Amino acid sequence: MKALVFHGPGQCAWQEVPDPELEAPTDAIVRIGTVTICGTDLHILRGELPEVTPGRVLGHEGVGEVVETGADVRGVRPGDRVLISCISACGHCRFCRERAYGQCRGGGGWILGHTVDGTQAEYVRVPFADLSTHPLTGSAEGHDAVLLSDVFPTAYEVGVLNGRVGPGDTVVVVGAGPIGLASIATAQFYSPGRIIAIDPDAARLDAAKRVGADAVADSAEDPERLVDDLTEGLGADVVIEAVGSPRSFESCTRMVRPGGRVANVGVHSRPARLHLEELWMKNVTITTGLVDAYSTPTLLSLLTAGRLPASTLITHLFELDQMEEAYDIFARAADTGALKIALGEAARPLVTREK
Repeated sequence: MKALVFHGPGQCAWQEVPDPELEAPTDAIVRIGTVTICGTDLHILRGELPEVTPGRVLGHEGVGEVVETGADVRGVRPGDRVLISCISACGHCRFCRERAYGQCRGGGGWILGHTVDGTQAEYVRVPFADLSTHPLTGSAEGHDAVLLSDVFPTAYEVGVLNGRVGPGDTVVVVGAGPIGLASIATAQFYSPGRIIAIDPDAARLDAAKRVGADAVADSAEDPERLVDDLTEGLGADVVIEAVGSPRSFESCTRMVRPGGRVANVGVHSRPARLHLEELWMKNVTITTGLVDAYSTPTLLSLLTAGRLPASTLITHLFELDQMEEAYDIFARAADTGALKIALGEAARPLVTREK
């Protein structure tokens, strides 16, 4: 089969690799139908995750068809269409019993495209298939469902739920990329008073308006003053950091009100300062986290009910064998307008949009 293989910082290739085989009775082999590229994949290519070694097949999001299962798999069988979770869960360790699947100590957690071969391939081995795959109904299109592998669960769990968004809240989302947009969409389940999106890219701010932002601000034009004006100097109840930069994190801590919450979702590759000399008396709660993907069944129900604007986040479509071109487009998002890229069967029903 062919797969996207990491060969070290700045190097990857779509090439022939051996077909995956069952390695444990809890495994399933899935023929990939639709995959996407994550910002974390770009972090890997930049050499920022040294635990990802050369030769690794990348990718942790996907939709496909089960073609083979191990003897202990009960929840899916060959022929089933499934969503592949970005998080694998053994189901038996302490953290899995608490639904903290991202912290699995039984061989799971974020392993696909990280410590084991991932989904950007024609076939993938999915460990712990009963908890790590979700059967799809015929009404769930691949280009919609694939965004529930990672993007929507991450935004919902690590952003909205950790931030405890509630009725009437002023919610600020810093970063209007896929995670930020999904945070805006899912925050609306809790009837916030207003949602403010902050980003330097005008096209992304337009996308934020389409998915439900009430106000937008260019991050280069003093967004902290806008938040101050809109809240009469109080600050936001919830600030969701969806960028992963020291500057954006520090800005988030300045925009939150006393007693408010900062939910950090962005992946940080550099240290960020925590200004306790300013925060210690404000009763601010700061949360971080890796997604656990326990919310995926709920989000799938909302998707099939038409309550999630999933595929509206997809801006570019490619066939699987165009993986290298897709990475180039995604890596140059500021020039290409890429938000989320889908590859595979999703290339049929949608039209690619350029900036």
